[in-house]
Amino acid sequence: MNLLASFAPFFAFAILIHLGFVEAALWAGAAVAAALLLRDRLVLGRSFKILEIGTLVLFAGLALYTRFTGQTWTIPAVRLVVDAGLLLIVLASLAVGQPFTLQYARDTTPRDAWGTPQFFQVNRTITLVWAAAFAVLVLADAAMVYVPEIPRRIDILATVLALVGAYKFTVRATAQSSQ
Repeated sequence: MNLLASFAPFFAFAILIHLGFVEAALWAGAAVAAALLLRDRLVLGRSFKILEIGTLVLFAGLALYTRFTGQTWTIPAVRLVVDAGLLLIVLASLAVGQPFTLQYARDTTPRDAWGTPQFFQVNRTITLVWAAAFAVLVLADAAMVYVPEIPRRIDILATVLALVGAYKFTVRATAQSSQ
């Protein structure tokens, strides 16, 4: 699933951030996002996706900010900023009337279905579910920053449940809409 691959920069970021390499994690997220953009355009011949462009800008911007300001981040603080940025990308796609999942759905859906109200509504709903999942991540991160006595496992559990739930909803909704 191409949508899942678009989250690879966040996986790279998550791995390095938990090893304590904050700036390297931000640069890795930017590098993976750039690689995805190049792969999609040059190898697969696909158009650029708002999520991947936004992810590149988010990670590169934060990496440059960190480099030039000397900002020292705690893991929860940098996760909060990254997850809030991701949520803003998704909400912006909704605000401009182009739910970010439309671009991925068009890669695998016949062109004649693109203009149907059902196609748009399914993608709007899927995007709203992802926005809700990212809002849960932001809330969990904020709790870790501002209420550090909350056990870390609560943050991890909330994150996993939100992402798995959004993924399962996407798979189900996609399967139902293609019937």
